[in-house]
This record gives sequence, C-alpha cells and structure tokens, in this order.
Amino acid sequence: MKSYEAQLNELLASPSNATTVLTQILKNFDCVTGTIHRLDQSSGMLKLHAHQGIPPFVLDKIQTIPVGKGIAGCAAERKAPVQLCNLQENLGGIAKPDAQKTNVQGALAVPIMDAHGLVVGVVGIGKMQPYDFSAEEINALQKIAQRLPATLSV
Repeated sequence: MKSYEAQLNELLASPSNATTVLTQILKNFDCVTGTIHRLDQSSGMLKLHAHQGIPPFVLDKIQTIPVGKGIAGCAAERKAPVQLCNLQENLGGIAKPDAQKTNVQGALAVPIMDAHGLVVGVVGIGKMQPYDFSAEEINALQKIAQRLPATLSV
C-alpha cells in the first residue's frame, strides 16, 4: 500500500475538479461519504461544492452550513480537524440530527486553508462503521486540504 504522502502527491499531481479529487480522497481513505464545502465570503456560510455518497434526503440540509454548526462548521470555526468516532452516538452536540440520518459513523472534517491561514472551505469524509482516524490519516487529509485551494476552484 502506498503511503499517504505518495497518495497525496499522485492525487494532486495535476489540476482536477472537486468531484474527481473527492472521489480519489474517499478511495484513498476507504470512506463512502464525502463533501467539500467552500466558504462564501459574502455570507460567511459554507456552501456545498462537491459530494459523494450523501443520501438525497440530506443533501438539501447540507447545501449551506453556518460556521460553528455541525462537523464541517466546527472544523471551519476551530481551524482544526474535527473527528467523531461514531456520529450516531455523538454526545457533544457537534453532529446534527440530519447528519445522523446518513448512518455514517466514523467522520472527519478538515478545514481548507489558503496561503494566509484563512479558512476557505472544509473537506469531510465518513465511514459506515465506528472509526478513529489515526494521526497519520488526519495529517494526510490536512496536507491534501492545504493544497486544495491551489488545485481546485474551491
């Protein structure tokens, strides 16, 4: 198996669209659901840019996410990864009820930062079983997120 660093370099070797990149991220992390939101500077809200594996009944709920709300919104607000081992048993109030309807359990959201350290979006991935993402996996997704603004029109 390739290292996450090798996967990152391969993934971002050439410019691509957000859906293609998200599909490859999910494959590399063995996840079934994923989203890329970008921050709308005028509204201050996260807007859905790409998605995969998200049930249709949830899509309308995640089109726009306030910073500070839900997993993606918390990652944007904190400027740090947010992980839930089991979204279905989230007792901290980060996961919203509609997110729990997806049946995703292990979830990770990482902010996408520009060169000035400003949040420009969030990438999120999820598994259908309880899962603690390792420090290596979190670091790898952060490295991918660091390079997304230069690679995509995020």
